[in-house]
Amino acid sequence: MTSPLVSVIVPARDEAGNLPDLLNEIDAALAAIDHEVLVVDDGSRDDTWATLEGRAAENARLRPLRHAQSAGQSTSVWQAGYEARGEWLATLDGDGQNDPADLPRLIERARRGDVRLVAGHRTRRHDDWLKRLSSRIANGVRARLLGDQTPDTGCGLKVIHREAFLRLPYFDHMHRFLPALIQAQGGRCVSLSVNHRPRRRGRSHYGLNNRLWAGIVDMMGVIWLRRRSRLPVALYAHSPARRAKPTEFIEHTEPTRSEA
Repeated sequence: MTSPLVSVIVPARDEAGNLPDLLNEIDAALAAIDHEVLVVDDGSRDDTWATLEGRAAENARLRPLRHAQSAGQSTSVWQAGYEARGEWLATLDGDGQNDPADLPRLIERARRGDVRLVAGHRTRRHDDWLKRLSSRIANGVRARLLGDQTPDTGCGLKVIHREAFLRLPYFDHMHRFLPALIQAQGGRCVSLSVNHRPRRRGRSHYGLNNRLWAGIVDMMGVIWLRRRSRLPVALYAHSPARRAKPTEFIEHTEPTRSEA
């Protein structure tokens, strides 16, 4: 089986009301791009799994995965990344607030070859005041402590090179720190502005406790990981002519920057 260019990963929990429209939008946005779609049902209690099974019977691009109990967004994305077959992974949330119409532009930017991750930047949010406030505080603290120059790491819309993703250390909530983790291994990241939409159905599973406070605790772990990392480092291979030729173990590029 030929591997697709892009594997779209959608973590979803109790999103039966949003998934049909979202899957239709993904298919329409990527009609000209070879892709597959992996939706991870993260222990849903509604009709999410039945919805996915019905859609998969009609669409060979859709590959549903399921957790019997909720394991969280990071675990869902991590496991789907290993199951994916595409060269690039494109992630977006299952609640329909990320706009699949932004995917082709992010994919095109990623394929220029000079970055490992393209992150979405929601310049105009459609969330309640508490969610906007906690996100603004978390992004501000993260930017000051990590210096990842990524204005909105909480945006679910990202395109990341699969090989680079699989080299990252796994931990719960890692999806919030993907730019910093990629940079710690010498990769470059950029941010592009993307559309953000109101939630149409269902309710958010994130609040002040599991978004802001948990994020600050996790950030301390990311700081430790970055300080203990020794990558990137040049790796030299033996040559038959007894002359070592330098080979970059992981490409080291210029610091990340945000792009409009």
